[in-house]
Amino acid sequence: MEGSILVMVIVVLAFSLMMTLLSRYKKCPSDKIMVIYGNVGNNKDGTTRSARCVHGGAAFILPVVQAYQYLDLTPISIPVDLKQALSRQNIRIDVPSRFTVGISTEQGVMQNAAERLLGLKLGEVQELAKDIIFGQLRLVIATMDIEEINTDRDKFLEAVSRNVETELKKIGLRLINVNITDINDESGYIMALGKEAAAKAINDARASVAEKTRDGSIGEANAQRDERSNVAAANSLAIQGENNAQADIAQSNAILREKEAEAARRAIAAEKIQSARALEEAYAAERQAEQARAEREQATLQADVIIRAEIRKREIELNAEAEAEQIRRTARGEADAIYARMEAEGRGMQEILTRQAVGLTEVVKAAAGSPDDAVRLIIADKMEALMRVQVDAIKNLKIDKITVWDGGSGTQGDGKGGTAGFLSGLMKSIPPMHELFDMTGMQLPKYLGAEKAEPAIDVGNAECAEATDAED
Repeated sequence: MEGSILVMVIVVLAFSLMMTLLSRYKKCPSDKIMVIYGNVGNNKDGTTRSARCVHGGAAFILPVVQAYQYLDLTPISIPVDLKQALSRQNIRIDVPSRFTVGISTEQGVMQNAAERLLGLKLGEVQELAKDIIFGQLRLVIATMDIEEINTDRDKFLEAVSRNVETELKKIGLRLINVNITDINDESGYIMALGKEAAAKAINDARASVAEKTRDGSIGEANAQRDERSNVAAANSLAIQGENNAQADIAQSNAILREKEAEAARRAIAAEKIQSARALEEAYAAERQAEQARAEREQATLQADVIIRAEIRKREIELNAEAEAEQIRRTARGEADAIYARMEAEGRGMQEILTRQAVGLTEVVKAAAGSPDDAVRLIIADKMEALMRVQVDAIKNLKIDKITVWDGGSGTQGDGKGGTAGFLSGLMKSIPPMHELFDMTGMQLPKYLGAEKAEPAIDVGNAECAEATDAED
């Protein structure tokens, strides 16, 4: 266990040491100089080195014994407004200018910058360079005449750059650019020199103009003389040439008119041919267009008629199919309803018959198993309803009045008068109970009475009945 802890501690320490060493490996950006100071070794002559400069690379910074800083290579623009500088002619002049400087990457100069500029701010470096530039610019102006400074600017700038850059290298800077804006003096000497040069240039120009004018007049006279002689000779030659030219012109005009006539004839013929051909092509195109339009209209008409007929046909078919489907569904629904109704009626009839059979069975059991007694019981139960039926058969007959003329004599030897015979016939028209039972295949029980002969109706009772009906 202790061995494992020791191994882990060693691994952690090794990892920490490795990360520390890696963090001390520094890369220098391209726009900076990395200055490593501390214990950086000795020079070749055995003296101790104050710093080691690295540009465009990387270096390992030893912990504890070494440190590093950066020098910025950004150019520094310094305005130098030099006034009252004394020239070699003891004339004071003003030289406004602007210098652009920067830290040099040259090996020896870069070491000077590390020794003299490391840790300084940009403004401090700018002031230091400005002081050096002021001194060297005054020195250069003191060694030159105003004419040299004003006319030979290249020489002046070269001298300034050489002197200033030599001094700037001592502190690790290099001169990038010099721009002299203007040069003035307090006495007006430079302005006078300018006016003198302008006047000299004007006089030289005027003399040159006079010489050129004189040469021009002489040349003009000579030219006029030569012109007259040459013109006379040229006129003779010109007249001869004109005559020959006129003859040539006449002949050329004749040939020209002939060619123009031929060309006009050909042009007219070609124009007419092209017009006829164009008309022919136009007519053919119109004919094709008319044919195409007729075919299109016919196709459109046919398409409209056929499409409409197809649409109508399809509509009729769909309507017929829909109507047939509706009829089929209606019929199917009605059939299903009829089937359901008949099935329900059958089930109801079956239930009724089943209940009636159960009831008849109970009636037979109540009649001690005798079917005749069971029938009598059923008839006795229905007697009131049967009598009601017989009464309902004649209750709606309306007899307002019955008139009977009876002579007192019987008819056909039966001994009954006319009124008695009428009533007897009326009673016979009502179905007797015996006939009802006979029609159903049953017999009236004996205790209800047997069939008897019709009783005679006497005339007196008939007359009483007539009177009663009359009163009603």
